[in-house]
Amino acid sequence: MRIGYTLMTEQAGPNDLVGYAAGAEKAGFDFEVMSDHYSPWLNEQGHSPYAWSVLGAVTQSTERVELMTFVTCPTMRYHPAVVAQKAATVQALSDGRFTLGLGAGENLNEHVVGRGWPPANVRHEMLAEAVQIIGGLFDGGYFNYAGDHFRVDSAKLWDLPEQRVPIAVAVSGSQSVTRFAPIADAMIAVEPNASLSQEWDASKLGGAPSRKIAQLPVSWGEDRDAAIRRAHEQFRWFGGGWKVNAELPGPAGFAGATQFVKPEDVAAAIPCGPDIDRIVKQVGEFEAAGFTDLALIQIGGDQQEAFLRFAEDSLLPALRG
Repeated sequence: MRIGYTLMTEQAGPNDLVGYAAGAEKAGFDFEVMSDHYSPWLNEQGHSPYAWSVLGAVTQSTERVELMTFVTCPTMRYHPAVVAQKAATVQALSDGRFTLGLGAGENLNEHVVGRGWPPANVRHEMLAEAVQIIGGLFDGGYFNYAGDHFRVDSAKLWDLPEQRVPIAVAVSGSQSVTRFAPIADAMIAVEPNASLSQEWDASKLGGAPSRKIAQLPVSWGEDRDAAIRRAHEQFRWFGGGWKVNAELPGPAGFAGATQFVKPEDVAAAIPCGPDIDRIVKQVGEFEAAGFTDLALIQIGGDQQEAFLRFAEDSLLPALRG
């Protein structure tokens, strides 16, 4: 299982993120994923730089690690033709190390363009059209498209990278698995659900296994009580589940929805403190569910350098052992 590091744009500014990317590569992580947000989940997180500008800089501050968006919504803030251009550019800058992670989006980020927030079935229709458009542009040449949600008029990517950009799509259930497994290269999910992995592989053309990528937040620190307080302050939104998280429009909504979440509730779901064994156990649950890749999130923008030292010295050897 490949272990990755999350460049969490909601909890650090652009210059720090570029430095953390280089540090995570030095620490020995296999890949790095970056969130693509317009707003943080909670005011306490305090950041949200433009992910694609930061990714461009990260391609130059790293040499080995694979890079990935986790995830970009290619339907409202961004037209899919523009996402294809951005992805092709990052792939060229990184010498073939980039994977385009896509999802149906969250109201938190997409409402800012003033188009409203469609229901989940419409969002999946839009995402399916976007994947077709992006793939068509990756094929090269001029591309036209007329769908129910998008049009493309004589578009062409003039700087196609030598290596085609792989596309990974976030899924949450059977409907999204059966829709996207035949047209995507890899699966993204946030829970260790073995049935999702099995259904994804069964739905792939030819039934071939493919990459399945997940993410796990941790709040590492020598002081467990402080780590729990930090996780509760900045990550209590995580327990709402994606069906809820996709609908709320801003940090104030997440603050209201999580006002009764207790620190012990967060500690029950997220590994907190210095205990390596619990992190290893929860990573193992994803491996047992068929996931091939897992990116860790260290909670707390000011905790990254210490976490990277801990990962290099102790955590990564334990996970790989």
